[in-house]
Amino acid sequence: MSTTTRERIGLLLVALALIALPFVLAMAGTAWVRIANFAVLFVLLSLGLNIVVGFAGLLDLGYVAFYAVGAYAYALLASPHFGLHLPFWVILPIGASLACLAGVILGAPTLRLRGDYLAIVTLGFGEIVRIFMNNLSSPVNLTNGPKGINRIDPFQIGPLNFSASDTIGALVFSGPIKYYYFLLLVLLAVILVNRRLQDSRIGRAWVAIREDEIAAKSNGINTRNIKLLAFAMGASFGGIAGGMFAAIQGFVSPESFVLNESIMVLAMVVLGGMGNIWGVIAGAMLLSFVPELLRYTVEPAQRALFGKLLVDPEVLRMLVFGLALVLTMRFRPAGLWPETRHRRELDENRA
Repeated sequence: MSTTTRERIGLLLVALALIALPFVLAMAGTAWVRIANFAVLFVLLSLGLNIVVGFAGLLDLGYVAFYAVGAYAYALLASPHFGLHLPFWVILPIGASLACLAGVILGAPTLRLRGDYLAIVTLGFGEIVRIFMNNLSSPVNLTNGPKGINRIDPFQIGPLNFSASDTIGALVFSGPIKYYYFLLLVLLAVILVNRRLQDSRIGRAWVAIREDEIAAKSNGINTRNIKLLAFAMGASFGGIAGGMFAAIQGFVSPESFVLNESIMVLAMVVLGGMGNIWGVIAGAMLLSFVPELLRYTVEPAQRALFGKLLVDPEVLRMLVFGLALVLTMRFRPAGLWPETRHRRELDENRA
């Protein structure tokens, strides 16, 4: 059997597994299908941040701001808040465009910053956006302040409503299952765009800037525009994910876009392997599912072993989660599935 045939069989098996996954998870409860949906959202966010951090080498700690822009754009245009109920296929591009604009606004004044200074500025930008969302309720009520926006419209395609359940034969397609398949289609499109970008002249320019910005500039690369493009492209993916988050939740508030979310997405990129699309996907899925598994198993395990609850499950969950990250960074500093160039550089440094 040739290598190409094996690869095709492997891809077919993965596709079949992804198609069957929501029905398997539904056997354990609808909550697990929702967890899978949020895992896909985190994959989208990680792929967007990977453009900025992994491809271009620009440390961004305020990525959640673009997520918030996309979510609030959808919430304001598809809820009773302003009385607008535009279809999702109109709002998602608007949210992506607004997030893209926010990325350019962030990138323009930070082009000369690097390393820790860039991280601090982007962190501040993320907090500014959250504080604005929290306070734009007077004198004109734009965001409803800390109360957030509720009764957000779900996705709807003709008679197909994503918030209702439909039965086809013996299969029950609940709202979360419908969203899962839609998210999967969007994810495939985003992966295709990422692959095309990585192999393009723009992708090679990002890598050149990441490796040595001065050398890249001396070779004729317009580092200013290429950096801005990285911020804009990464932000647009965050905006799309934010819009879908608002539709799935039916409610958004500033508390959903805190700094911890940015740190989590960055951890997914670093853990999986910066610059490697498949590594980033693996890191996002791992950090999405493992903490939830711990959430549901820590308390029963303590009661089974000690007969009572000794440590709060949330505290123990984060302790185990943090320890796993530390061990991973200690023994796999380039990530679980590093980019070939990063792995080679680490091997050369060790030698």
